[in-house]
Formats: sequence, structure tokens, C-alpha cells
Amino acid sequence: MSKNTFVKTAALVTALSVCERGLGFLYRIILSRTVGSEGLGIYQLALSVFAVLVTATSSGIPITVSRLISKYRAGKNPRAEKQTVTAAVCLTLAFAVPVFLVLWLLNDRLDFLFSDERCTQVFLILLYGFVFTSVYAVVRGSFWGNKQFLAYSVIEFIEESVMIAVGSALVVHMTDVLDGARRAAFAVVISYIVSFAISMIYFFVKGGKFVNPQGQFKPLLSSAMPITAMRTSTSLINSLISVLLPARLILGGMSSAEAMSEYGIVLGMAMPVLFMPSTIIGSIALVLTPELSDSFYLGQHERLKTNIEKSLKITMLIACTLVPFFFVFGADAGMLLFTSAQSGEIIRNCCLMLLPMAMSMITTSMLNSLGCERHTLVNFLFGAAAMLACVWFLPPYIGIYGLCVGQFLDHLVCCMLNLRLLHKKCVRKPVYLGFFLKTAAITLPEAGLGLLVYPLLQQVMHPWLAIAVAALAMLAAQALLLRVTGIYRLFIKTKTAKNLSAKGLQSV
Repeated sequence: MSKNTFVKTAALVTALSVCERGLGFLYRIILSRTVGSEGLGIYQLALSVFAVLVTATSSGIPITVSRLISKYRAGKNPRAEKQTVTAAVCLTLAFAVPVFLVLWLLNDRLDFLFSDERCTQVFLILLYGFVFTSVYAVVRGSFWGNKQFLAYSVIEFIEESVMIAVGSALVVHMTDVLDGARRAAFAVVISYIVSFAISMIYFFVKGGKFVNPQGQFKPLLSSAMPITAMRTSTSLINSLISVLLPARLILGGMSSAEAMSEYGIVLGMAMPVLFMPSTIIGSIALVLTPELSDSFYLGQHERLKTNIEKSLKITMLIACTLVPFFFVFGADAGMLLFTSAQSGEIIRNCCLMLLPMAMSMITTSMLNSLGCERHTLVNFLFGAAAMLACVWFLPPYIGIYGLCVGQFLDHLVCCMLNLRLLHKKCVRKPVYLGFFLKTAAITLPEAGLGLLVYPLLQQVMHPWLAIAVAALAMLAAQALLLRVTGIYRLFIKTKTAKNLSAKGLQSV
């Protein structure tokens, strides 16, 4: 793939990903306004446990399929490519079908998985889509390996659109919160079936076929298992929190319904807003990963240093741009989007979480591209331990904010450990601390301007218009501060360094 084609493809995939996330965010608003925070909590809790199964089946295998297809294509071995896909489908079915049958036969004994027994009904509905989405994950991996990124992105977008359309049509006729959560789960299953059907049709139209997979099971398993273990541990911890947090809230004096409502507010409303930067950062990581890998393995230390510095600084700038907006508008945004004052308060009070969250995401991607998957798993587990400790000890005293404090510490610990490891891996050490301090400092006057202007505008404008005008004023102030402090020169320096690096390589 040429450089121009790669950039265009990455831009298109990013655009579709942003649209998909935007639709998902809109769906959260619809669910919050129909099923309410309690129904959203039930749906979210069942979905988090279901995600453990999906992760165990379809996290490591797709990436491994993609890698092996690329390897065999380079060796001009098309039959091995088809054998890899076939072996992956066989392994997936060998796991998914028995798990589905066992869980379905034990459907009346699964209440122990949840702190609220109503979640079991929602989970059993989601289970109908388990096999479909597991097989689709393998086909998705074949798309990656064959560089069919557009097809993958379009199918993902269709899946999200179907879920939203069907879910919105179903939940408006619900009879109670549990019925609403059940209907939302049916929409998920239907979207899984649609994406499975479209992907299989496209797979066969493009010449895909199943052949004898003999000889491909061992390499597939040996590569997929470490990745699956890492990602499954993430899902297991999230699932554990979904069970543990409501129980600790109940211990603090809440009823079961109140605990579900609190869980739904923080996980279904506030956190999706706070995690909005992940879409942009994920796109940066997508483009960055091959660049870092090439530089690292070719010993191009100056180029590696430049790309790491550039990515860290851009990520920090994105996070620091959003923090003042969440702080100034977060409380009202919760009411306007979800009709929930508490979700807005959480967005405002927890907006500083964006800084360690963004940095932990980008540094994890960097280290994985440098071959440090096991180290990032250990760093993740240290952060997860801090979060679990907070979820266990803090909810009886500070309620749902126990989870918020835990997530902040989780990302902070992971970020600090990742940065420390990055310095060890780089021969030429990246320099970014001064930039971080300057970028963080300009958020203070920017937020101060917003706090001054926004209340005045609210008195004479519609709430959304007041937010828009105040946001423009804050952006203008930020642009001025970036100019005054010289931060804008980051992009000029990066381009110059890149050109010098390229000239140096040519001379060698």
C-alpha cells in the first residue's frame, strides 16, 4: 500500500469510525430517555458479562488471522491463507457452540453471575447472537489481512445502524425497565446476525473459501492465546466490577434499584462522554503503529524518538483541549443529553480523568508496536488492581465516585509505568515534559473564560446556542494561547525533523 493510499484509507476508516461512535452515542441518549438509568444499568451489566465470552472467542484469533494471512501472502501461499481462515472458524465454533449450549441448558442457574437477577434474562437474549458474532470476528480478521479495511468499516457501520434502528423501534413500546432492557438486547442480536450475513456474502464474493485446515491449528493457537489472555483479563475485570460495584453500593445503604440506577448513570451516560477522545486517539494509534515498528526494528532511533514525541504531544493537546469544555459545560450537558443532573455532575467532576486515560491509551499502543505486549499486560494489571481496591473500599463512603476514583488511578498507574518503559526501550529518549506542563497550564485561563462567559450567555440565549457561542470563545482563546506560548510550533518542528531524518537516511 502506497503512502497516499494508506493515508486516504486511514482517513476514511477514521471518518466511518467517528460516525459509528456518534451513532452509538446517540443511541445511549435514546436508551437513557426511554429505559431510564435503571434499565440502562441492567442492560449494561448483562452486556459486560456477555462481553467476556465474546472477548474470549474473538479477540486474539482475528488479529492472528490477519497476521498469518499477511505472512502467507508474502510467501505466495494462497492455500495456506484459506487454511488459516478455515482453522480459525473451526476453532471458534469448537468453543462458541458448546459454551452456548451449556449456558442455555443452565439458564435457570446463572443468577450468581449478576448482582441483580433481572440481568440474567437480558444475558440469555444476548446469548443468541454469540455464535454469529464469534464467526464474524474471524471473517473480520481475514478482511484486515487482505487490507479490505473499507469493507470492514462499512459492515461495522451497518451493524451499529441496524442495532440503533431496531432498538429505537422496540424500546418505545416497552412495558417496564426490564422489558426495555430485553428489547435493547434483541436489537443487539439482530445486528449481529446482519453483520454476520453481510460479511459471509462479501467473503465468498471476493473469492474466499473453506479448505482442509490441516497444519494451521497449532500456529494459530500459539499466536492467538497470549493476545486473548490479555484482552479477556480486561473483560473479566470489567465484568467483576459490574457485579462488585452494585453490591458495594447496596452495602453503603442503597436499594438494589438505586444501585442499578447509579451504575447505569456512570457506565451508560457519563463514561461514554468522557471516553469520546478514544476514537481520535485510536485513529492516531492506527496510523502510528507501523511507523513505530519500522523505526524500532530498523534501528532508526531519531525517527522513533520524533514519532513518539509527536504522538504524545498531540494526544496531550487533544486531552487538554477537551478538559475545559467538559468542566464548563459538563453539568448542563448531562441534563440536555440524558435529562440526568447526576450524569452531568460526574462528567464535570471527573473530566481530569481524560489526561491519564488518553496517555495510557496511546502509550499502550506504542509499546505493543515495539513488541512489549507482555509488559503492557503487567502494567494494565497493576492499574486494574488499584481500580479494584477503590471499587471495594470506597463506594460505601463516596458512592459511585468510588469507581471514578478507581478508573483515574487505573489510567494514571498504567500511564506512568508505560512512560517509564518507553524511556527504557528508546535509545534516543523522547522529550515532552515541558510541553505537557505548558499545555496543561493554558487550560486554566481557557476554563476561567468559559466560566465567566457561559453564565452570561445562558441568560439571553437557548442552552445549546449558549454552549456553542461560549465554546467558540474558548477555542479562540486557546488558539491565542497556543500562539503566545509557541506550542503551535510543534507541527512545524515535527515536519522539519521528519525532512531532516529522511535526508539523513538518503545520505546513508
